[in-house]
Amino acid sequence: MSDWRPRLIATDMDGTLLRGNDTVSDATVAELERWRSEGVPVVLATGRPPRWMVRIREVLGSGTAVCCNGAVLLDLAGFEVLEEDALEPAVLQEVTAELRRHQPDTWFAVEYGLEFRHEPVYQPRWDVDAPGVAVATLEEMVAAPVAKLLARHETLPRDEFVALVERVVGDTATVTTSSTDALAEISARGVTKATGIAKVAAEHGVGPEDVVVFGDMPNDIAAFDWVREAGGRAVAMAHAHPDLLAAATDVTGTNEDDGVAAFLSSL
Repeated sequence: MSDWRPRLIATDMDGTLLRGNDTVSDATVAELERWRSEGVPVVLATGRPPRWMVRIREVLGSGTAVCCNGAVLLDLAGFEVLEEDALEPAVLQEVTAELRRHQPDTWFAVEYGLEFRHEPVYQPRWDVDAPGVAVATLEEMVAAPVAKLLARHETLPRDEFVALVERVVGDTATVTTSSTDALAEISARGVTKATGIAKVAAEHGVGPEDVVVFGDMPNDIAAFDWVREAGGRAVAMAHAHPDLLAAATDVTGTNEDDGVAAFLSSL
């Protein structure tokens, strides 16, 4: 057992808390409930938009979730958006124009929180024909603020495409990825999972030195850095992306092996 104990638990969902079949094991649920019963908040920090948070409410029915890589804070109990750091139209127009100029076969989609719009050529991998999902022109999509801009390329390797997007976007916005596909996720400048978790932690009077965060993909790196640099614990799953493993203080088992529960039970 460790002498260090967290005052707040933050965890990614896909590839971390959730198994491959989109469920949370009974062992993990029980471990999270044990910590919650002791007054330790559990914060979901995910790239998912609020519209993908319905089923997880059956597992964690209350608390604040950090969605869209930090852009949206969602109250799980009331299913209400508490705060949103949106990409403004001027930034959307600049970023999409530059990306298309540098790589013409880049296709775009946007998350509005509970709504999703994509160009006709953009091929959604999930939520096809689901409520709130519709085709739109690029001009329509960049006319209003959005929680997240998605840029996809169907043929380039993921790392090559994401690196291109990072070069083109620069400091105009925040670029990350949580996909195995060539998909870049773009948020407002400075918005990351770290900023979202920090807001929730501050509400509980908790600093990063007392946070444990779990993740598996590059969109978790900012949160890992925020926690690690203050003396908290940044825990990567065994199968995590190499860049995240390099930012971790600890490594646990895979999501299929209840890695989150295993680490928490060791504290």
